[in-house]
Amino acid sequence: MDNLTGLVAVSMLLGMPTAAFAMYTFYRVRKLRSEERMAAMARGITVPMAPDLTEAARSRRSGIVIVAGAIGYMITFTLIARVEPDAWIAASFGAIPLTVGLGFLLDSALIRRDLRAS
Repeated sequence: MDNLTGLVAVSMLLGMPTAAFAMYTFYRVRKLRSEERMAAMARGITVPMAPDLTEAARSRRSGIVIVAGAIGYMITFTLIARVEPDAWIAASFGAIPLTVGLGFLLDSALIRRDLRAS
């Protein structure tokens, strides 16, 4: 149990500042984009307010990232299971994000099909 406590402590110590930095970076990029749009509008340039990606592209990207993460998670615990047989239980939990990612990919395909039908 002591090893697990150390792992969690190190993960939290490194993970919290990383998450805070990522949130600040996201905020700063959004602020700079807004300032750029406001400056363009002040000069009289029309700026499209459309999102960067379409709904299908966002769904497809989310699906790919989640499926890749789930596969990596499952492979990691499968390799650990070679030494510790109880890790198979943890590897099986990778099915949850895998199916969520497949759902996003299905959503992307359905959105594209609906757009072609319209």
